Amino acid sequence: MPYAAITYKVKPGHEDEIEKIFAGFRRVSTPVIRDAAGEKVGELLGSAVFIKDEFMVRVIHYEGSIIEVGRHMATQGGVHDLEEKLAPYLAEHRDTKTPEGFRRHFANSIMRSIAQLTPENYPGAGA
Repeated sequence: MPYAAITYKVKPGHEDEIEKIFAGFRRVSTPVIRDAAGEKVGELLGSAVFIKDEFMVRVIHYEGSIIEVGRHMATQGGVHDLEEKLAPYLAEHRDTKTPEGFRRHFANSIMRSIAQLTPENYPGAGA
């Protein structure tokens, strides 16, 4: 099950304010990701947010396609509330008010994965 990391450039010195915003985050309505026909195409398994100076990273653990994760997140009210509250602390303006803008930002902010280690890919796994 893959992980994705989403980057944010924030104004340094506001770590405590940003932490408070995330403490009040309204979670997604469901972790289950469905396509237009209502079929399950993935699931959000967990996330974590890290901040240091002007760098913030959200790590997402999921099943399915990262494109479907972005589509799902773009429709969640809590995500849009969070984005609005974060706006004053961001070093770069982002258009995330619409689902299309959010999906575009999501796609442009994903870090390239160069390694994902899990118990399944340890030497001798499955032996």
